[in-house]
Amino acid sequence: MRFVLALKRPLISFAIVVAIWQLVATFGGFNPALFPSPLRVAAAFRELATTGLLGSSSDATLWTHLLSSARRFIVGYSVSSAAAILCGLALGLLPRVFGYVDPIVQLIRPVAPIAWTPFLVLTLGIGDLPAIAIIFIAGFFPTLLATVAAVRNMPPVYDKVARNFGLNGWEKLTQIVFPAVFPQIATSLRQALGTCWIFLVSGEMVGASSGLGFLVMDAKNCIRADALLATVILIGLIGFALDLLVRSGERLAIKKWGGDLKSNERG
Repeated sequence: MRFVLALKRPLISFAIVVAIWQLVATFGGFNPALFPSPLRVAAAFRELATTGLLGSSSDATLWTHLLSSARRFIVGYSVSSAAAILCGLALGLLPRVFGYVDPIVQLIRPVAPIAWTPFLVLTLGIGDLPAIAIIFIAGFFPTLLATVAAVRNMPPVYDKVARNFGLNGWEKLTQIVFPAVFPQIATSLRQALGTCWIFLVSGEMVGASSGLGFLVMDAKNCIRADALLATVILIGLIGFALDLLVRSGERLAIKKWGGDLKSNERG
């Protein structure tokens, strides 16, 4: 019941947008080839899902492109998150070392991940690796800095608890530090997830021969606005679903380890 109520507002919002879109397409006087109606976009989605895009340079269907994107995203985001959290926990506990690492991080962090695409394509070729590398770069630095900040701002009482129980370094890290800072890390993971999904599509638009980003460019080259919009809408819906999934994971983890669930939801 709670799940149905949670979906009520999004479904109403989407229905209103689709209705306005249909009215504009019907009475706005636009060229249907340039501004297709929802019905034309739905027909294009069916075409992509069953036969693939007509006139495309690839005979793959939408589901093949979706699986390619999902594989790259899962690998890139998982490796990025794990590496960022582990490095962040270590650097947070070693502030002197972080003093040397931070200038390098601050030098690389402002560079948009997509700016690395030409270099990555030249060194790694066209395919999965450049897109995975872009996802890694997009998600690594925000999560790393958030983890370091969470560890450094951890109340001193946690150190006292670790000493009182005689925990060694690894036990302190896994049983005290990580559960204590996870609510702060969770917000950065959700933000990084959206960023990684955005840059996955961007990377595939120039550095891949398959995937949803490639399909966007393919639809543009075929001058198929309906197929392009169908792909863009699917990208947005997947991003929305991923955010809901991560929020559910946050709730479960915060219930286990504690934290302010409401503040995380607002974040």
